[in-house]
Amino acid sequence: MRGTLHHLELWVSDLGLARREWGWLLGRLGCRQAGEWPEGTSWSLGSAYLTITLSPNLHGEEHDRRMPGVNHIAVHAGSPAELDELMTDAAEHGWSPLYHERYPHAGGPDHYAGWLESRAGFKVELVAD
Repeated sequence: MRGTLHHLELWVSDLGLARREWGWLLGRLGCRQAGEWPEGTSWSLGSAYLTITLSPNLHGEEHDRRMPGVNHIAVHAGSPAELDELMTDAAEHGWSPLYHERYPHAGGPDHYAGWLESRAGFKVELVAD
């Protein structure tokens, strides 16, 4: 356990939108909703969890992954076929493909992955086994 990810917290400006987009993606990846309260939602898989929340300390309305800080989250997405299915279905759930012209090898010839961006600008890398 030492050194493994315990949790990640994302601050969002539109909780309803984040719940819909992230809820679909995390559910498809096998996460379960671990909690919900007026200002947030938590999803877990194993011992790690992701919390999406409105914070009273939020500055600004827009997320910019190009600014200093976290650029993206990378998660295991299952087999190449499962990844392909996720990438196909993502647009129906608010996610836009990134680097789609080089899919599935935008990360190099030995890396089978897809990249998605939420409407709020959060980037997720889905990596095939």
